[in-house]
Amino acid sequence: MTYTTLISAAELAEHIFDPNWVILDCRHDLTNPDAGRNAYDEGHLPNAQFADLDDELAGSKTDAAGKFRGRHPLPERADFLDTLRRWGISDDTQVVTYDAHGGMFAARVWWMLRWAGHANVAVLDGGVPAWLAHGMFLSVEPSSRTMGSLSDRPSLVATVTADDLLKNLEDRKRTIVDARAPDRFRGENETLDPVGGHIPGAKNRFFKDNLQADGRFKPATELRATFEQLIGKPEDAVMQCGSGVTACHNLLAMEVAGLQGAALYPGSWSEWCADPSRPTATGE
Repeated sequence: MTYTTLISAAELAEHIFDPNWVILDCRHDLTNPDAGRNAYDEGHLPNAQFADLDDELAGSKTDAAGKFRGRHPLPERADFLDTLRRWGISDDTQVVTYDAHGGMFAARVWWMLRWAGHANVAVLDGGVPAWLAHGMFLSVEPSSRTMGSLSDRPSLVATVTADDLLKNLEDRKRTIVDARAPDRFRGENETLDPVGGHIPGAKNRFFKDNLQADGRFKPATELRATFEQLIGKPEDAVMQCGSGVTACHNLLAMEVAGLQGAALYPGSWSEWCADPSRPTATGE
């Protein structure tokens, strides 16, 4: 059996030492770049390796022409494939990603593996709190794997560019969904968004609304009902956020709900608002 969306703590506990499973600790703090690594060093799931959002899961913030690409642009595909192989991932490897933040960072790595063409990847539902609640332990032992042999396969996901969304302002063929907190969407949080607001016409679906009180994802039927009211056809939807991270949480929630085909705008608001020629909106 393979896992492609979510995996429970009980299910993961049965496979935590399987040689063909790779576990990735994706913890991070947008305001403290060292927080994830420090948390890993203090205690992580057995056999887990640390996946650094800034250094391993994002590329250069500027392109060859010096144009800003956002706070967490995608790395070069070849570089990311090399990183996955270094983590011990091959074509038949089951990958599990986790964090302690409701999946906000683990979902980004889940999406990126699918971007690299690897389908056998799932997010630990509930993250570290669910693992501990299941009576399992954390380890302080570092983990590494022998080099994997992951192939370069076609991507399983879609992306759009800022130019695509500029065109969309005219034809309105796509529904844009912003995963940031409502205050950021409205343009009221200057700490994380020095330029406040959102792409005109975008709708707001805060990623935490995908979760139950215990930090696990809501049932598929509930997620499906919500997203169907929000977007219409999933293949006409674009998910975005501040820098292309929490938008992946909405993409995972849609996948859990059986709604496939939505695209990610990797540059998201941080790229969009860096060009003053692009229109912006504030408020609801």
